[in-house]
Amino acid sequence: MMNKIGVYSWKDGSEEFCVPLPNVFLSPIRIDILKFVNSNMSKNKRQAYSVNQSAGMNTSAISWGTGRAVARVPRVKGSGSNRSGQGAVANSCRGGRMFSPTTIWRKWHHKIIKTQRSYALSTAIACSGLTSIVVARGHNINKVPEIPLVLSSLAECHISTKSAKKTLINLGAYKDIVDKKKKRTIKAGKGKLRNRRYKNYLGPLIIHKDRIRNFRNMPGIDTSCVKHLSLQKMAPGGHVGRFCIWTVNAFRVLDSLFSKKMSNAMNDLKTIINSEYVQNRLNYSSKAVIY
Repeated sequence: MMNKIGVYSWKDGSEEFCVPLPNVFLSPIRIDILKFVNSNMSKNKRQAYSVNQSAGMNTSAISWGTGRAVARVPRVKGSGSNRSGQGAVANSCRGGRMFSPTTIWRKWHHKIIKTQRSYALSTAIACSGLTSIVVARGHNINKVPEIPLVLSSLAECHISTKSAKKTLINLGAYKDIVDKKKKRTIKAGKGKLRNRRYKNYLGPLIIHKDRIRNFRNMPGIDTSCVKHLSLQKMAPGGHVGRFCIWTVNAFRVLDSLFSKKMSNAMNDLKTIINSEYVQNRLNYSSKAVIY
């Protein structure tokens, strides 16, 4: 029998009815795949950089050749100054070019296998349904009635931030937002001068099906469509266990989006392979076995 999850009223937080728990919450947890995919996804945001192509080369220096008991590096022309006769251009010389200069046509972006990305996302969803992992990540969910937390479909209809705040208070989830706001600190280093002055901590992630407008202006809260879930929102920095609040419409769609995932991969795979139906249809080798 499948586990049931309560759906909580948008208005006062009281439990209205129950929905079955999607199988993706029972999928195998592969932290290694998640960290690998997250690392490659973070590389796709990089901005190309390189040194100037002519840096260190803007000189008419030439080598003196052999027979002068000096190295054959290019040397500055002229006479009567300290600079004349000094080495130039080479990477070992003052003012010379760098060895193997950086280029903008480097391979900055990395392709990600779709299966790996799907497994990483299902791992993040499964971990968001485990209370111990959510608490270990630093979320304050002491007064939250249930994990995963599912809201009624009316949550996608309202547009008032005031009503969204009242709902989070009724469900005991607003304390986590307040704590994250208090923890905001000023960063060390030059990032303060580059439009990233504060270190902000992330609160809950609201996952909806169509659209949700009333949570957008609340600090620390992110929103995401269930059909376009991002691993970097579900597991920021490659750390699983983000506090997720689902709408019931999004919760019901999960099984259709992750239908290929097994609830218990090892046991199910072993049973399927060893079943009589599969074994009778295997193509055995036609070569004779010699002992």
